[in-house]
Amino acid sequence: MKSLGIGLIGSGFMGRAHALAFRTVGGVFELPASPKLAILADADEERAARAATSLGFERSTDDWRALVNDPEVDIVAITTPNALHKPMSLAAIDAGKHVYCEKPLATSVADAKEMVEAAEAAGVVTLVGFNYLKNPIISLAKEIIDSGEIGAITGFRGIHAEDFMADPASPYIWRCDPAHAGGALADIGSHIISMARYLAGGVEAVCGQLDTVHTRRPIAPGSSDMREVAIDDQANFLVRFTSGASGTISTSWISSGRKMQLAFEIVGTKGSIDFTQERFNELKLYTAGQPKGREGFKLICAGPDHPDYGAFCPAPGHQIGFNDLKVIEVKTLIEAVAGQAKAYPDFREAYEVERVVEAVQRSSTEGCWVRVGEV
Repeated sequence: MKSLGIGLIGSGFMGRAHALAFRTVGGVFELPASPKLAILADADEERAARAATSLGFERSTDDWRALVNDPEVDIVAITTPNALHKPMSLAAIDAGKHVYCEKPLATSVADAKEMVEAAEAAGVVTLVGFNYLKNPIISLAKEIIDSGEIGAITGFRGIHAEDFMADPASPYIWRCDPAHAGGALADIGSHIISMARYLAGGVEAVCGQLDTVHTRRPIAPGSSDMREVAIDDQANFLVRFTSGASGTISTSWISSGRKMQLAFEIVGTKGSIDFTQERFNELKLYTAGQPKGREGFKLICAGPDHPDYGAFCPAPGHQIGFNDLKVIEVKTLIEAVAGQAKAYPDFREAYEVERVVEAVQRSSTEGCWVRVGEV
């Protein structure tokens, strides 16, 4: 079996998730090629060496450019702060490498477009880490929608809420920096936007409002020195889809008590579906025409009848987890590199998500509806 050399840049939360996925995928799925953990890069040599040993990489470096140009690397996985996505991706593309980049793709629509055009001109495979789309239950939701089981889609209500920035004493970090595509909308809101596009279709126009609730944050944990915050803590917007359906999307990283409320309700002319990532092995389905007094949502639990779930567990209702979604994502990547599948969401799709984000930002500033096609 052919091997594919993996070069991972970054070893934080998402870097570790990528590494675990590459280590696990061959034991779960039959693959056309085997990932080889070739080299890991991080900000300093000691950190890189420690992470490489812990995560099973053969070598380490503190120079990401050396990783990108390493002849043993076929796929460059990028899990760095957002502002580094563009230069790293463009360098990898220029070196003829396939690119697996975490979201958001870039810090602006213009940068995202440049990345898309470079990747498509080079003919390399790209994949962006909207891993919640890889949930077997989400695939079922799309199947239900596409089959017409709940009729024509008329409404979408979506939210992505967490509370990791709820404490005003939480220090200023790179996520608070506009230059890093900071803010709740660009950071976690991109997930619910990608979900909306995947299930309900393209977004035609938006009208929204961004709010900065905590306008100052400490420059470091426990510090009395404060720094002004110029990004959003929460965003709410109306959305009009190209299909004619309409809806609302909200996002917040100061939603006290919420750890992972990536949730939606999609209403159709013949029924509805309801989902939350906090119970992501479940989907609620309502179909019209039920007997009077017996109307209600049916609970569907993920099981081996839903593609990819069965590779992890032969029994329904036993549940898969967050890292398993990354494993499914990596499987898609390897199949795409081998020419057996199409990588989705790729740079092109991530660019479309960026356009929606920027349209909402522009709408909030200008106080009006903004057509995504004009962004």
